[in-house]
Amino acid sequence: MGRILAPFGIKGWLKIQPFTAESDCLSALDTWWLGRDGDWRQYRVVEAKPQGRGVVAKLEGCEDRETALEFRGKQVAVTRDVLPRPGANEFYWADLIGLRVVNSAAQDFGEVTRILETGANDVLVVQGECERLIPFIADVIQAVDLAAGEIRVDWGADY
Repeated sequence: MGRILAPFGIKGWLKIQPFTAESDCLSALDTWWLGRDGDWRQYRVVEAKPQGRGVVAKLEGCEDRETALEFRGKQVAVTRDVLPRPGANEFYWADLIGLRVVNSAAQDFGEVTRILETGANDVLVVQGECERLIPFIADVIQAVDLAAGEIRVDWGADY
């Protein structure tokens, strides 16, 4: 859902870079999981609000700048059950990771290992015999079949 960038002020507030399309989605939740490298802990959000393109938040027990510094670089996550169901042709990035990518000529490019946010559009990083960067745009993505674990693309093997 996001990443903690730095303390915000001197009273324990945190500045968060959201990984969501709308930052108010993150600020509307009252519980976050914070962590990295398999070490995650649940925290109650006392207050959170959009600030520019990010979010600033106050967590229970984080009362000063020094404590806030300990959170820098941690990822912000939430449990799946608090997320809204995606609409038609909308997907959570986590659902795309690990899917096989196949083109219309049935060439298997490998699997999605991560997704890059470029500003213009998202880009699938696909690892197979080589690494491919495939834009996640309507002109390229023909179908996403989560049940089959596959993304069908209009993309040549020589791109």
